[in-house]
Amino acid sequence: MSNDYQTLLATLHEESGRVVESWLDEARVSDPAARRSAQAEAADILRQLGAGLQAGADPARFDAPAWASLRETMANLSRTRAAKGQSAADTSVFVLSLKKPLFESIQRRLGSDPAAMSSAMWALSTTVDTLAQHTVGTYQLAREEIIRRQQEELLELSTPVVKLWDGVLAVPMIGVLDSGRTQMVMEALLQKIVETGSALAIVDITGVPTVDTLVAQHLLKTVTAIRLMGADCIISGIRPQIAQTIVHLGIDLQGVRTKATLADALAMALQQTGWRISRDGQ
Repeated sequence: MSNDYQTLLATLHEESGRVVESWLDEARVSDPAARRSAQAEAADILRQLGAGLQAGADPARFDAPAWASLRETMANLSRTRAAKGQSAADTSVFVLSLKKPLFESIQRRLGSDPAAMSSAMWALSTTVDTLAQHTVGTYQLAREEIIRRQQEELLELSTPVVKLWDGVLAVPMIGVLDSGRTQMVMEALLQKIVETGSALAIVDITGVPTVDTLVAQHLLKTVTAIRLMGADCIISGIRPQIAQTIVHLGIDLQGVRTKATLADALAMALQQTGWRISRDGQ
């Protein structure tokens, strides 16, 4: 280990408590609850950084096995802050705030030797920069995972399979249809058909803003899949502008039963399944 890292290691061993407090002050962590949580995170980072240096690991090779524990700690820091809605910049600034208290310690230790102090501060700066860069990278991955999971949850919420009547299911479609969403709708609907033994499904597109060739293809695939399961399908929500668009695009929906509203589709479904509804007294 070079003398530069020996100085840093000595600081971590002998002044870790003071460094943690100065670090949090520099990062402006003032809320008591947040500070307690940050104290534990900061102390863990310093402990693992010291352990890596003690083992002779070079911070410039942060992908080395010796840094695995610290990498995981920094990744957890990024994931936790991403889940709380903090930005990558906030996380990076927090890590970079470690520089000042460590600079001050090295200055006290090596103030009489400007050359050694300059070299040690450079080594310290590049080490902390490496930690900050790692947090930014893992933050981005964590944020993308959160967004992907939220998108899947929103898709599930926006495409519920509803049992309207005995043997009649409905899927109210809201928003833009794409391949991924169509696949999710088909899987949910086909599974529900199996579970309930329903003979008829209504796909309502009242909430779909536009219908183009691609959307029509997705609808036809859904209808085909439903029929392959031995059930029948009605598409409702065919508004005048959508009907005109379908005609202008030359989309062939021949053989697919359509209705203007969900109520009309339900009435057809009840008639087909042998139900007759009447008002009291009639």
